[in-house]
Amino acid sequence: MTYYLGVDASTTATKALLMDGGGSVVAVGRSDYGFETPRPLWSEQAPHLWWEATVDAISSALRTAGIDGGAVGAVGLTGQMHGLVLLDEAGEVLRPSILWNDQRTQAECDEIRDRIGRRRLINTTGNDALTGFTAPKILWVRNNEPDVFDRVAHILLPKDYVRYRLTGGIAVDRAGASGTLLFDLAKRNWSPEVIEALDIPASVLPPTHEGPEVTGVVTGKAASATGLRRGTPVVAGGGDQAANGVGVGAITPGVVAMSLGTSGVVFTATDRPVIEPEGRLHAFCHAIPDTWHLMGVMLSAAGSFRWFKDALAPDRDFSALEAAASVVDPTSNGLVFLPYLSGERTPHPDPTARGAFVGLTVRHDLGHLARAVMEGVAFGLRDSVELMANDIDLGEVRVSGGGAASELWLRIISDVLDRPVRVVGTAESAAHGAAILAATGVGAFSSVREACESSVEIGEVIEPSGHAEVYQEAYGVYRDLYPDLRRSFQRLSALDD
Repeated sequence: MTYYLGVDASTTATKALLMDGGGSVVAVGRSDYGFETPRPLWSEQAPHLWWEATVDAISSALRTAGIDGGAVGAVGLTGQMHGLVLLDEAGEVLRPSILWNDQRTQAECDEIRDRIGRRRLINTTGNDALTGFTAPKILWVRNNEPDVFDRVAHILLPKDYVRYRLTGGIAVDRAGASGTLLFDLAKRNWSPEVIEALDIPASVLPPTHEGPEVTGVVTGKAASATGLRRGTPVVAGGGDQAANGVGVGAITPGVVAMSLGTSGVVFTATDRPVIEPEGRLHAFCHAIPDTWHLMGVMLSAAGSFRWFKDALAPDRDFSALEAAASVVDPTSNGLVFLPYLSGERTPHPDPTARGAFVGLTVRHDLGHLARAVMEGVAFGLRDSVELMANDIDLGEVRVSGGGAASELWLRIISDVLDRPVRVVGTAESAAHGAAILAATGVGAFSSVREACESSVEIGEVIEPSGHAEVYQEAYGVYRDLYPDLRRSFQRLSALDD
């Protein structure tokens, strides 16, 4: 049997997932690493960590599956978006990668808006200038490390450094590239207008490819390191959320992919470029040709519940907290939680936003607090769904990620959204999506749609249970709180500094 490999170079680990010819996952290898915060607001990572972890993860997956690397028919890549990797003419890394969660580039975001115009920027790229994107990072290096910038020959995203080490070639997928803030969203390629306005040499940007397109083959050196066969095709793949969309079957307009991980992501495919006028949603290319997607991101989703457990109930496990929350009435007896523990991104791009419990009384106990956290995260996810519903007829919500293991949380989300939800995908849906793209790219399936029909695991539907009306009222309170508290958040952030 031929197998297909999906490699996901995320922020904290690289995962290698093996899928058989029928689309079933047979093995997953994982190798962990950390990242550095050398200064406040900075977040950096050494690119060699991704390659070393890729070698380890692939070896582990092959060993677990009990197969030889020669049985792998193709490799697909995915990984963290927006990170900046700089190589010189010899292909050597010039400095640590600046990651997606780095916040140092506010001045460069302002510079981008001044050079291009905010409205023109959004209409061209589908996005406003935010600190997480790649373009502000490029400008920061030019403004602050000119000696480094002068030596730049190639700009890559993190997973595309792994591609470089696997194939020796320079390339990027269009889903990932559209998250750089340098892309013409409608034309699905680099924007000459934006690149020229920002004085970025076009020669340093890699050629772009659709997700299932073969971008190169495994070199002899990479084959020796990983155990793969020399000449194995490597397809373009996609950024982590686009690949996750493939991995859960969110490939047609209206199906919503919701990732309930440390952060929360709401994602839906579109058959045309759809741009939220104020840039409150991200508009990117999908990993599927002639398909785009809208995406909303909240920075602390399941991470909020983790914080709650660690800070306020370290002696309780998650199941005990869920049990306590399950006996509390919807809306937690008038208690609302704001999940802005790490600032926020959608729909409030505000690094000074802060978390809060609002409405506490002596009647509230640990169960009320736990349920309020779950409900607050559901309200935050609804913010993105509401924005998407302005332009797209949305259908069922497919939930993945660690938080999806909680049936109570799924029921709360269904009630808050007043939509059916279901758990889909594997524990590593992004890597699975990359493997699906790899199999499609070498002809194992006739299309990504056919591959998803064979590969995506779909769970039972959870229907709303009749609490939509009371949640509608509570959501209105939630929506009012951020604008009412914004000035206070800024003052508190200044005190913290």
